[in-house]
Amino acid sequence: MLLVYLCTILLFQAAVAQPRSELSAIALDSLLQDYAFKALVRPKTGIVYEGNVPSNLTGISVAALRLRSGSLRRKGVVYKEFHLPVGVTAQPYVERLVLVYHSLGNWSSLYYSLPGRTFLAPVLGLLAYDASNLSAKNLSELDIRASGDRISVTFPTVRAGPGGLAPKCVHFALDGSLEFENVVNGTTCLTADQGHYSIVVETAPAPAPAPGGGAPRRSGGEGKGGGNRRVWITLAAVVGGVALVAALVMLFVYVRGCRRRKKLRRMEHAAEVGVPLPMTPVGNTKAPVAMETRTKPLLENEFVP
Repeated sequence: MLLVYLCTILLFQAAVAQPRSELSAIALDSLLQDYAFKALVRPKTGIVYEGNVPSNLTGISVAALRLRSGSLRRKGVVYKEFHLPVGVTAQPYVERLVLVYHSLGNWSSLYYSLPGRTFLAPVLGLLAYDASNLSAKNLSELDIRASGDRISVTFPTVRAGPGGLAPKCVHFALDGSLEFENVVNGTTCLTADQGHYSIVVETAPAPAPAPGGGAPRRSGGEGKGGGNRRVWITLAAVVGGVALVAALVMLFVYVRGCRRRKKLRRMEHAAEVGVPLPMTPVGNTKAPVAMETRTKPLLENEFVP
């Protein structure tokens, strides 16, 4: 019972110690991939299937589109706000792929934080996955790239920003880096690969770059590898804590058993040496003899006939 209680405490502490941002961009991609794939029940190629998200993610939209890699390369596709031109390829090569669409709506600034900038449009995402197993979870993204014309993202509504400040397209790449480019025709962003996109405007001086000139990482971790490392570190800490508690419990039981056995040996020794008997020589050896009784026996009736 003590072991179960201590393990529960350790697991709770590990869960509390996890940063809330761990469930942001990286984990959200895997979660939405699962909900998008659940919508693909007997799917037809080239048909968009809308996914359902849980109530705690209300406001986020997700969809899935299954395509043949060859058809995507030869014909391209228009998929919601994304226009993938001819020449888009996926690496590594798969016969069929699923394009998972995200629209984060009013959750955009929570999952993709940009200090000093304001979102004028929701964050839209497009990620590609292998379609060979539609029940799979936590899949790795395929690398899709445009070899000719660039992929365009046309936002249906873009809010007006502060006067005199030019809006910028922002691309949140899968490796955690950021790319800023000019907006085309006021609502369109161009890119060569997959990821998440939005239109932002600078509202405050941008923070100074960190030493080393590294680009800001997307909120929620240090890229996919960093998030995985944190998960493994947490699991290792939990397993190590459970093992330590188990070792302490085993040590406590062992010490208690040793003390009990030592006490029994003392009691047995005292029972053996507690009543010494006198020794008397018998031939060449000595043997114990019983002591004389202290009270001599008397007849019950002193009158002897």
